[in-house]
Amino acid sequence: MTIFSRPETTPYFNIAAEEFLLKHFDGDAFTLWRNEPAIIVGKHQNTHAEIHLDVVQSQNIPVIRRLSGGGAVFHDLGNICFTFVKTKQPNEICDFSTFTKPIIELLQQLGVNAEFSGRNDLTIGGKKFSGNAEATWNNRVLHHGTLLFSSKLTDLSQALRVHSDKFQDKAVKSVQSRVTNIEDHLHEKMSVMDFMNLIEMHILKDFPNAERREFSKEECEQIEKLAKEKYQTWDWNFGQSPTYTYSQRLRTQVGGSIEVCLVVKNGNIEYAQFFGDFFEKKDVKEITKYLIGMKHERSELLKKLEEIDIAEYFKHITKEEFLLLF
Repeated sequence: MTIFSRPETTPYFNIAAEEFLLKHFDGDAFTLWRNEPAIIVGKHQNTHAEIHLDVVQSQNIPVIRRLSGGGAVFHDLGNICFTFVKTKQPNEICDFSTFTKPIIELLQQLGVNAEFSGRNDLTIGGKKFSGNAEATWNNRVLHHGTLLFSSKLTDLSQALRVHSDKFQDKAVKSVQSRVTNIEDHLHEKMSVMDFMNLIEMHILKDFPNAERREFSKEECEQIEKLAKEKYQTWDWNFGQSPTYTYSQRLRTQVGGSIEVCLVVKNGNIEYAQFFGDFFEKKDVKEITKYLIGMKHERSELLKKLEEIDIAEYFKHITKEEFLLLF
């Protein structure tokens, strides 16, 4: 077992590091890490349907797709992430409870009645403080989980959306849960770093011969390359979403109501149509031709609007109002 110390708090690097440990590192590994504010979506989710886009863009929050399934989660520096990676032996059973057991043991030693609940959660008094997920590659398994220690729960609720009727797809939906921070249940106050040290010490009791180290310079270069080429790209984080339909209706101040309906595949708009009681000056079907083939992303639409005048098509509807549809 190798225990990696992870001072990095850059989300793209940290998510890429997990893939590196799963696919390019020999041996078993354990690591604790934290991210600056970021939204991490499950492998099979429709990213657009999981986030409040306005909040994400206004606060410049990275949105990153991970390798494992499950729901979307909000990370900040008050949230601890833990990762186990191991080579699975033939007929070996590695379920979620195997990897979450050390966390539960530590909390119970601290007088906190934590328990495993449902299919992948850890709870205190019925409130969730940890969600867990797994990914496999060949005979390797990666298990990771979140630990809400002193996370800003208001930010969490603002950045993530409960699934909206605007999106219709077959993607996995996140489930809203009652959540709590670990620090609110501790009998003695401690910092997030103190708690991380306690976790690492507890793991060392189970693996007394473990090697402790940071990533080497060469390993960091490989991870940074993977982050840049995959985890920082729109194609992975948004384009990998399953095919979905999207509809949004808006009542403008002067121009009446307008509704857009889209079919999006691989992140690109394949079909678009407008409905409403608006008045058109030019045939709005011309606008749909502009949309076909575009990424379903406001910044892309904004570029397109530099080429056309929305007021020439939708009477009394401004460019700013039009953008709110997307």
